Amino acid sequence: MSDHPVKRRKKLIEVAIPLEAINAASAREKSIRHGHPSTLHLWWSRKPTACARAIIFCQLVDDPSSVPEDFETAEDQERERQRLFSLVSRLSAWENRSCDKVLQEAVEEIQRSWIRCCADNTHHPEASTLFNPLHVPSFHDPFAGGCTLPLEAQRLGLDAYASDLNPVASLINIGTIDIPSRFSNTSPVNPEHQCSNSLLQQEWDGAKGIACDLRYYGEWVRQEADRRLGKIYPKISIAPTLASERDDLQKYEGKDLEVIAWIWARTVRSPNPSVADIEVPLTSTYVLSAKPGKEVYLEPLVTGATYEFKIRKGRPDNWATIKKGTQLARGANFSCILTGTPITGDYIKKEGLAGRMGSRLMAVVAEGDRERVFLEATPDQEKAADIEPPNWRPEQEIFYDNKRNNCVLYGLLSFGDLFTNRQLFALNILSDICAQASQLAECHASTVIGTTDSRPLRAGGKGAKAYAEAILLYLSFAISKLADRHTSLATWDSSPTKLQLRNTFARQALAMCWEYGEGNPLCSSSGAWSPSVEWIAKSIDEMPGRGVGYCIHEDARNQATSRGKIVSTDPPYYDNIGYAQLSEFFYVWLRRNLKNVYPSIFSRISIDKSEELVATACLHGGKDKAESYFLDGMSLAIRQISTLAHPAFPVTVYYAFKQSERVEDSGITSTGWETFLEAVIQSGLRILGTWPIRTELSNRVIGKGVNVLASSIALICDRKDPDARTLSSTEFRREIKSVVPRVARLLEASNIAPVDIAQAAIGPGMGIFSGAKAVLNPDDSRLTVRQALIEINAALDEHLSKDEGVLDADSRFAVTFFESFGYTERDFGDAENLAKARNVSVDGVAKAGILRSVAGKACLLRREQLEEDWDPSRDDRLCVWEATQHLIKRLESGGESASAELLGQLKQISGHGDLAANCRALAYRLYNHCEKTKQAEEARAYNGLVIAWPELERLAASQSTETTVQASLI
Repeated sequence: MSDHPVKRRKKLIEVAIPLEAINAASAREKSIRHGHPSTLHLWWSRKPTACARAIIFCQLVDDPSSVPEDFETAEDQERERQRLFSLVSRLSAWENRSCDKVLQEAVEEIQRSWIRCCADNTHHPEASTLFNPLHVPSFHDPFAGGCTLPLEAQRLGLDAYASDLNPVASLINIGTIDIPSRFSNTSPVNPEHQCSNSLLQQEWDGAKGIACDLRYYGEWVRQEADRRLGKIYPKISIAPTLASERDDLQKYEGKDLEVIAWIWARTVRSPNPSVADIEVPLTSTYVLSAKPGKEVYLEPLVTGATYEFKIRKGRPDNWATIKKGTQLARGANFSCILTGTPITGDYIKKEGLAGRMGSRLMAVVAEGDRERVFLEATPDQEKAADIEPPNWRPEQEIFYDNKRNNCVLYGLLSFGDLFTNRQLFALNILSDICAQASQLAECHASTVIGTTDSRPLRAGGKGAKAYAEAILLYLSFAISKLADRHTSLATWDSSPTKLQLRNTFARQALAMCWEYGEGNPLCSSSGAWSPSVEWIAKSIDEMPGRGVGYCIHEDARNQATSRGKIVSTDPPYYDNIGYAQLSEFFYVWLRRNLKNVYPSIFSRISIDKSEELVATACLHGGKDKAESYFLDGMSLAIRQISTLAHPAFPVTVYYAFKQSERVEDSGITSTGWETFLEAVIQSGLRILGTWPIRTELSNRVIGKGVNVLASSIALICDRKDPDARTLSSTEFRREIKSVVPRVARLLEASNIAPVDIAQAAIGPGMGIFSGAKAVLNPDDSRLTVRQALIEINAALDEHLSKDEGVLDADSRFAVTFFESFGYTERDFGDAENLAKARNVSVDGVAKAGILRSVAGKACLLRREQLEEDWDPSRDDRLCVWEATQHLIKRLESGGESASAELLGQLKQISGHGDLAANCRALAYRLYNHCEKTKQAEEARAYNGLVIAWPELERLAASQSTETTVQASLI
């Protein structure tokens, strides 16, 4: 891009965004499946569409403060900002994703800002190419992955470019923004619709036409598969003798039930010499259904050196034992069902690697009358699964990574090893039929679309040939969904609300399992062929099909696609996800079906994992080399963006990190986070700000104390000023102590969750650091990113500690005691020393109802120990600590309504300052302490109170109004 200066107005995202509304819409989206773009094909760590749509919009629209000619005063600017916030809130809502009125309003706002930008830069030397008022610049995401960002840019009226090095991601991009826009408003080509009146009655807007065709050809595939595969997936007959033994089967007597799944246990030869020739099961549970009142389990019956499994109903006294199966402890630790001899993990690995791990059918799950019917294994059912392996199987080796693919340790070395012979046979047949369906679609399309354009899909074709290849691509996605559910790593989910097969990637790994469910691809249950096609069709139905979608298979480190484009991207998160390792599972099947459609994408037998921009230690010779690889590669990629992106817009880059990666001395830093920030800064970008986007439901933020990606940080970046000055570390420290507290107060006022405050406050601090030419220590050495983060965190801690000044003496004592000792009992002398420092007495604090002091010992009362039915209006020694704990206690025991009622009471109490606001501020501080000291449950409680605060305020006000109305009626 030209070095000639561009007049750039500050965008909305650089000043303020309605974060609460965006986060609420993003969290809600986690529970939405039907029609969601994520159901097109599995991809990991997608951004919520609500978040992507809102961020891109705010990235393109001028903040009112930068339009003084229209909004002269601060009041005018704030009023206009609130109008834009209202639009962003509506735009984020899932139900408005296809609302023409809301989308058109957003498009007009984008165009208004763009016309303003073009007018500002009329005399720019590249005005003819950079500032065409008739066309908003195109959008590009160089790490497109699951294609959420390009899709939402397309929805906002932009031409969208998506590029990715991963071949599976490239196909997802093609299926998401290329095909739907290329064949937008095309009516179905299948003969059923050509011959029906529905063609005249329905407008096939967007991608609905191709979705309709996918359903038609998907059903054709199912019918053909039923004819060719029906014998190996037999129904199960309920014979009179079987029905007479079980009351629950009597209504099915004489009927043939469709099988949903066969439950198998892996087996190894017993390590006990007396039964060494017997294969014994490795089962982590005998439970088939844990639905309350409808529990079903397997009872193993051992007779000498033989065993069998019987179906039992109910919840016996030894339920805990039944839940464990033959597993002695977590992992590969079992006992022999015949002798009780321990079976160690090493023994199981040895047997597996020697090819001596087998399987035994334990039970059959059939479809009943709106219920699951559990049946004992029969010889006929086991025999039906005993077929010869097909001619083709994926022989590519599974890359071993102890973090993700531990199945390799047990002899599952290739992708073909993950499937049973019956599963491989079915997937092969279905793939062959998909190719036939594509040929049929081309024949039908030739009479509707025509054959004038004979170019293939990869060459931009829009004729019958390209259309048929598009159908094949979507049918191949259905094969991917089927493969995900139909492996020997797919387990049976016996939880009360499920009773179905889990998918192989229930988590981001090819994880070994001991009993697995073999599904029936021809049934109507979740994970079978027809439901898989329908999931994809519903997703396509919702594709906007507007604008143009371009998809490029390229490396972000040397791409030129970003030139002159608006850029928002979600790059890999250090080492969190091994995309290449995981996606290779799908690659082997997609390559079988599509290598002739996209030969360049499938030029390799397997995915080149060494080129992936992820810090995988086992690929790059250790952790340090992997970190250097990531830093160098990410710096190159972001430098490309910095150099090429349209100069009139900021760049937005997402990052997320695991909670447990935090370093103890600073509380917020992590290896991946530091390395990523270093890469951004080295690229020549400066960080203007950060926005924490909540991508998980609030009860998962800390909830179970596990490694979860709680939030994404949207970094707002711009090119660094070439004339930036050098700062001393003292100047840097002085500036962040001025800026960070101010920003933190704004974030708190916006009800940003405590878990996000630290991340959000990084933005302005790093803005100072990254905007400087350099920050120098007294010895002229450069301040590192890690040191800068520690300084920023210290400034935040200092700000949070200042809240103590608004606390009463009892609460200040409680805070200091808690931060020093938690809830543990201490000698009276420890409490007395703290009390003196706070100018209170231990007895006085005890009278306040928050401390117990007995027999020379003292401890803070836990929430469950606090007074029940506490009434703050009658408390003659009311303190903020006590009120805060009671708010949490009510929230956890009685929900938001009960807590809001107490909040309303606190608001009416005078003589204690703003008691409610002080409770909220204390929750922020206590969360910060608990998060640092790894007190997960306590941190969750304080975080939960702050997240619920807006609703508590609303309910409290509503309850107050209701009380006033009732009083006036009386």
